[in-house]
Amino acid sequence: MPTSPAAASPLPNSRTEPDGSAVIRVLSYNIRSMRDDTDALARVITACEPDLVLVQEAPRFFRWRKKLARLAAASGQVILSGGATAAGPALLCSLRATVERTEDVLLPLTLGEHRRGFATAVVRFGGARLGVLSCHLSLRKDERYEQGGMLLDRLAGLGTPYAVAGGDLNERPDGRTFKRLATALTDCRPAAPWGGEHTWTPGNPYQRIDAILATEGVEILGCGVPHGLPGVTEEDLTAATDHLPVLAALRVPAT
Repeated sequence: MPTSPAAASPLPNSRTEPDGSAVIRVLSYNIRSMRDDTDALARVITACEPDLVLVQEAPRFFRWRKKLARLAAASGQVILSGGATAAGPALLCSLRATVERTEDVLLPLTLGEHRRGFATAVVRFGGARLGVLSCHLSLRKDERYEQGGMLLDRLAGLGTPYAVAGGDLNERPDGRTFKRLATALTDCRPAAPWGGEHTWTPGNPYQRIDAILATEGVEILGCGVPHGLPGVTEEDLTAATDHLPVLAALRVPAT
């Protein structure tokens, strides 16, 4: 699969700076309820070396906690929040994170549609304090637009100076909801292109419907699909799930 020229540049590794700011890696990934090759999925997550994993379509039914815990353990992460209690979105984190609080949020249910929700948390890395939100927005455009507004409200309500949101937006960047989010937040991919652009579908990616977005003050160091990242193979990306992941390196100021 061809990669963009930006894929050749290295993505910064996680670290804490002398001034207390933190460089972190954030991964957003729709894992399709772990119905595909979970070993490939774990290998991709592990190779990305994330500090935070913003999951969509986490297991929600029989033994869902055990399944999510198995994935976290296999990829060097721990469960932070979400899963069935957030109707699918979940958060995983490395042991580098210090957790202040978590909250799972269920959104209003539209008759005949899937229940949607947000997995949220407030964490610290070094001297940096960060709000985090994982989402999977509706397939219906009007409902999706309303959920976009709820996302912005919820992110602001976390009460942190900096925040990051990510997920499956079910919409391209020229869509009304995507534009609403990218107007209020920084869309990390165009801000610092790295790796690949398109996230769906893995066998023939042709559109970007997954994104990581950050509040003002968070420095974007690189963002994209991790094609060519050491340890990430095209075979694993195709086998793991029906979306490609988005990986971002961010510098969060000390607070």
